[in-house]
Amino acid sequence: MAILLSISFKFVFLFAPFFVVSMFLSLTRSDSRRTRQSIANRAVFAALCISLILFFFGAQLFEVLGITLDSFRIGAGILLFLSGVSLVRDGVRANAEVPQEQRDDISVVPLAIPTIIGPASIGAILVYGAELEGMDLLFGVIGLVLALLFLLACLHLASWLEKILGRTGLNVLSKVTGLVLAAMASQIILTGIHGFMASMN
Repeated sequence: MAILLSISFKFVFLFAPFFVVSMFLSLTRSDSRRTRQSIANRAVFAALCISLILFFFGAQLFEVLGITLDSFRIGAGILLFLSGVSLVRDGVRANAEVPQEQRDDISVVPLAIPTIIGPASIGAILVYGAELEGMDLLFGVIGLVLALLFLLACLHLASWLEKILGRTGLNVLSKVTGLVLAAMASQIILTGIHGFMASMN
């Protein structure tokens, strides 16, 4: 149970729900409540499909490309760290700016990609999927699903959260999320460096 909770919390912070809520509100400001719910459902479902593919095929991808898990940990950790710093500094995740032009369907692009699943998230999901084995892998999938369900609940309650927390409150929570992401990234990088140094001995 402790492992499941730990993995779930990691994915919750990885998906940066309060930042996603802010983006969701900006992109759906003129839409009706029913339309917003439909967009949220499609966005989270698309994010789930993408996440599961990354989660299960990360190890095979590393083998094909000839990349060690520790090397990818370092690279993905750096990218995740930059994303966390961007959230702390600007309240915006790197590579997830609000688009200037409105698309017909925003649920997949830009909501699922790159708002929910950005470059840093992709790297972290690949790492977690490749390093988990046995029952931990099952816990990882469950934790991933639970985190996305939490995100879906936040999106359905986006208007209510905006009223309660305000834009300033959402921005502060996004910055706190960025701080946690930076700490997670540091741990991933240190694990990668430790594994790389151990393999050299």
